[in-house]
Amino acid sequence: MVETQGGGPGDGAAEVLDRPLPDGVRRRVVQIVSDGFGGLTVAELPAQLRQYARFAPNRRTKFAGNAMAAALETDPLFRQRIGEKLREAQPELAGALDSGSPPPAADPLDVAAAAYVLRPTGWVKLVTAAGEEAQRADAERADEESRAELERLREELAAARDQTRAETERLRLELESAKKEAESLHRKLRAALSDVKRGEAALRKVQAEIEAVRSEGQAQVSLAETESRRLKARLGEAEAALEATRKAAREGRSVEDMRVRLLLDTVLDAAQGLRRELALPPVSVRPAETVDAVEPGRMTPKDIAARALSEHDPAVLDQLLALPQAHLVVDGYNVTKTGYPQMPLEKQRLRLLGQLSQLAAQTGAEVTCVFDGAELAAPVLLAPPRGVRVLFSKPGVTADELIRQLVRAEPPGRPVIVASTDREVADGVARAGARPVASAMLLRRLS
Repeated sequence: MVETQGGGPGDGAAEVLDRPLPDGVRRRVVQIVSDGFGGLTVAELPAQLRQYARFAPNRRTKFAGNAMAAALETDPLFRQRIGEKLREAQPELAGALDSGSPPPAADPLDVAAAAYVLRPTGWVKLVTAAGEEAQRADAERADEESRAELERLREELAAARDQTRAETERLRLELESAKKEAESLHRKLRAALSDVKRGEAALRKVQAEIEAVRSEGQAQVSLAETESRRLKARLGEAEAALEATRKAAREGRSVEDMRVRLLLDTVLDAAQGLRRELALPPVSVRPAETVDAVEPGRMTPKDIAARALSEHDPAVLDQLLALPQAHLVVDGYNVTKTGYPQMPLEKQRLRLLGQLSQLAAQTGAEVTCVFDGAELAAPVLLAPPRGVRVLFSKPGVTADELIRQLVRAEPPGRPVIVASTDREVADGVARAGARPVASAMLLRRLS
C-alpha cells in the first residue's frame, strides 16, 4: 500500500513503505551508507553517527548498522548526501532508476536498495518486489535444502537398516555361540558341584573324626587334672597333719588339741582353694553403704539455692559447674542465634566452640555442644576444640531430641546442666532431672 504525503503525484519522496524493509534490502542499504559514509565530513554527518566517523568500513557496518539505517530513514538531508555518493559510484543504475526502467539483469536487492536511498517515483514497488523476490528465492533454497536433507536422511536410513541387519545377524551368531558355551559351562559346573559335594562330605567326616579325637583328649586331660588336684589336696592334708604333729610334739600339746588344729587347718586350706576356684573378688561394699540417705557435702543441681543471687546471674552457672562430675550440654544454634544471629552459621559455631573450650579449661566440667544437622547441606568438616564434645543431629532427628537423649543417658544423680532458651527443651530436661539455664546466662558467663 503506497501513500502520498505533501508531494505531487510524481514525487517519490512522498511515497511511504507500509511494511518492514526486507532483510536483504536492508543489508544492501547499510552497505551503501557505509560506502558513502567515508566521503562525508564530520559536520555533514548526523549527530548520532559522528562517533563512527573514524571507524573502518567493516567495523562501521558491524557496530553502526542500526544507527545508519535509522538516520537514513529519519534525516532527508543525510539521505540526499548518501544518494549523491551513490550516483557518483553507480551512475548507470541511478540513471536507470530516474528514468523508471531499472536494468533487467541487475540484482533485485541492489535495485531495491538504490531505489530506497534515491527515492525515485515508484521506489516502494521496487522495494516490495525485491522483498518478495528474496522471499521466493529463500523459499526455493529452503525447499532444495529440505529435499537434499530428505534424500540424505533416506540414504542414511537405508544404510542404517543394512547395518542393523548385519549387526542382527552377527548378534544371532554370537548368541548361538554363547548358548553353546553356556551349555558346556553348565555341564562343567554340575561336574564341579558334584566334586565339591563329595569333598565337603569327606571334609565333614574328617572334621567329625578330629572332633572325636579332640573330645577324647580333653576328657583325658580333664581326668588327669582332677587326679592331680586330688593328689595335691591329699599331699596338702598330709603336710598339714605332719606340721600339726610336729607343732604338737614341740609344744607338748595333747593329742586332742593336735586333732582340732589339724581339722582347722584343713578347713582353712579348703576355703582358700574354693575362693581361688570361684575367683571371688574382695569385698568392696559394706552393709552400711546400702542404706539410702544423704551424705554431707554432696549436692545436686536442685540443691543449689540462689542465695543472694539472681536467677540470671552467671555466678549461679559457676556454682552448678563447680559440682563434682558436672556435665554442661549446650543447645548450639539456640545460643548463637540469641547472642550473634547476624553471623554466618560456620562463624557462629567457631566462636561458640572457642568460648566453650575456655570454659571447660577453667571449670574442668564435661562440655557437650549439640547442633541441628537439618540446617546443613553437607556434612561439616570440623576439628572439635580441646575439652568440648561436638555433636550434630542425624537426619530426621532434631537437636532438641538429641539433647533429651543425652540427658536420659546420664545416671540419676549426676549434675547435668542444659543451656537453652527453648521452653520445651527446658521443661523436658527438667523432668529428666537436669538443670536448665537460659542461653543469655551462658553468653554473659562466656563474655
